Amino acid sequence: MQLVLVRHGQSTWNLEHRLQGQTLGVPLTELGRTQAREAAERVAALVPAGTPVLTSDQLRAVQTAEPIAAALGVTPRRTEALREQALGELEGRLTSELAAEPVPEGLHISEVCWGGGESIEQVHLRCRLLLARLADEYPDAPALVLVGHGDSLRVLLAVLDGRGHRDVVWGVVGNGKVIARSWNPAG
Repeated sequence: MQLVLVRHGQSTWNLEHRLQGQTLGVPLTELGRTQAREAAERVAALVPAGTPVLTSDQLRAVQTAEPIAAALGVTPRRTEALREQALGELEGRLTSELAAEPVPEGLHISEVCWGGGESIEQVHLRCRLLLARLADEYPDAPALVLVGHGDSLRVLLAVLDGRGHRDVVWGVVGNGKVIARSWNPAG
């Protein structure tokens, strides 16, 4: 099966350099809408019409998934499993307001729930559970499109590559980026 991962287009909070986390109602900018339309064209060239589109239920992802789903002739399916990492009380803060904090003794940085949100370890588990559910629900699908967020997609890529929560690659996944991967749902 081919998995096509898409990061949402630029949001108003991306532009403002605010931490978004699981804040639901952050919309796309005009550039973000253009990025979503461009992503739709790229996705439509990669997968057949009728390919299921699953999206985070956060507005910026839904607004990105809509033109993709329209290009494929389907309705996007919303799921909390594709949400961004929850950042608790840090959500909405400007990145310039953040200060470094020490990692608690005995923990890896990926195991800390910064701001009272989710740890990367928890996001990794959520991504593993999502893939298991998709394997059950779409065992014979030739492709699936998953629309999500930067950090959670990086974690999902780690899961797909067989890497643990401590081994996520933190390279840039730009707004509107489309990444195609082969995936064997049977393991």
